[in-house]
Amino acid sequence: MDQPKRTELQDLGEFGLIKRLTEKIELRNKSSIKGVGDDAAVVHHEGKHTVVTTDMLLENIHFDLTYTPLLHLGYKAVVVNLSDVFAMNAIPKQITVSIALSNRFSIEAVDELYKGIYHACDIYGVDVIGGDTTSSVSGLIISITCLGEANPEKIVSRSGASENEILCVSGDLGSAYIGLQILEREKQIFKEAPEVQPDLDGNDYVIERILKPEARKDIIDLLAHLDILPTSMIDISDGLASELLHLCKASGVGCQLQAEKIPIDPATVTQASNFNIDPTVCALNGGEDYELLFTIRQADYDKLKDSPDITFIGFMTDASMGCKMTLESGSQIDLESQGWDSFTPKSE
Repeated sequence: MDQPKRTELQDLGEFGLIKRLTEKIELRNKSSIKGVGDDAAVVHHEGKHTVVTTDMLLENIHFDLTYTPLLHLGYKAVVVNLSDVFAMNAIPKQITVSIALSNRFSIEAVDELYKGIYHACDIYGVDVIGGDTTSSVSGLIISITCLGEANPEKIVSRSGASENEILCVSGDLGSAYIGLQILEREKQIFKEAPEVQPDLDGNDYVIERILKPEARKDIIDLLAHLDILPTSMIDISDGLASELLHLCKASGVGCQLQAEKIPIDPATVTQASNFNIDPTVCALNGGEDYELLFTIRQADYDKLKDSPDITFIGFMTDASMGCKMTLESGSQIDLESQGWDSFTPKSE
């Protein structure tokens, strides 16, 4: 079989690489006045508020190229930023993309990464308006900044929840963590026996949840259609427990989480059992689900109760009640954060 073509980064140089990656960009949003090609981009949001978020992904910290295709990585790098914008009840419009590359990567590899980036932009209607490239001595680094817009009165923060409001979550939780466990297991098998093919049959859903998550624009659209403005909202990137505690602290309230109400996909339950992990622990502490956790007023319950992709998982309490989780047995425990921490040392 013919070897795929490999073009070295130095053959193009920085400016040649920038031209290659940006020459086919087409701006699709009216607010994108000027994109790539000047010292700075220009956006105009016509009286709306602009929200800005940024995420940095580092090789061997946030992703492992042993099992992460560059196409999926590019897509995911965009989506994790869009999720933060949706969590503000805003609509993402523009991104900037900055990458640092070692000479381990070819031009064709970078093309694959950007194919994923541009595909995500096509799916979510977002413009690439700038960025930066540089060399790296430590693999691949991706930093994306996203700009979104919303009417001032529609922006939702973490700090608006009140006592007796209903706690809601989109989708299901814990699947991404189980997908990661499967990939890590297969990586270890490959290291010990490179001739053995990975066994991923029947795990498509959980693996897609870790490698190619989606941001929940559909939930933002649904809430708008139902004329529901959440009182507080946050996206679940670091695990349900961690995000719920963030929301409670910002709002100055407590919570009562019902363990049996936490939505967990059957595939996650099955695979968690195979790993001897409690699936509820996966949901609480696994992270990278990119679902939306939010609170609504009791008056909005009837509007949302028949939505198949929203689950009511508890309610907010007075701060003096603390942050509690009720188990299926009826006993209560304190909710603790054990999710992702960027500065916790990673085991080899």
